[in-house]
Amino acid sequence: MNITCTDIDLVRQVKLGNRSAFDSLVVKHKQKLARVIARYIKLPQQIEDVVQDTFIKAYLGIMAFREDSQFSTWIHRIGVNAAIDFLSSERRRIPLFQPPLNSNTNEFIISDIIDDSNPERIFIAQQTILSVLNRLPEELRTAILLREIDGLSYEKIAKIMDCPIGTVRSRLSRARANIEIELNLIGSSLSKKHDCSST
Repeated sequence: MNITCTDIDLVRQVKLGNRSAFDSLVVKHKQKLARVIARYIKLPQQIEDVVQDTFIKAYLGIMAFREDSQFSTWIHRIGVNAAIDFLSSERRRIPLFQPPLNSNTNEFIISDIIDDSNPERIFIAQQTILSVLNRLPEELRTAILLREIDGLSYEKIAKIMDCPIGTVRSRLSRARANIEIELNLIGSSLSKKHDCSST
């Protein structure tokens, strides 16, 4: 394969049935994709499995790739979703979100909503976050994870998700609202439980 081929050149060759062209894309993007997935999954073997799953999904769905965007952006998005699916299937707990707060936004830190000195609250909140994420539409789930876990800017999220920044803000707002409502409900429930047990 000519090393001067661009990603788009390689994608077009894959679409024509050239498997070796896809192998070249794998070699070119594998390490960067692994670093992306390592933000979510820590064990090396599991990272490798999710990377492989990501490339399989990309190969099977290559005909849907729009050549007006970067291949790296497209494969990144598939990788993030593959990592999320893995976490869901393994029933792993996602850490509490700790995004940097911007005083000009309505962003929240989830540990402010729950009592982080109470192990029971922390555990239940973690399970609740995972449960809510699993039920969110894909575009909301991807946006909130890219922002809260990866710490990406609105501009970078918009590029990855191929949508306007205003749409990113809307998706983040809707995702946070869903999470905050359920955490507040749990907080109230645990408070009532505590009050009853102390009487």
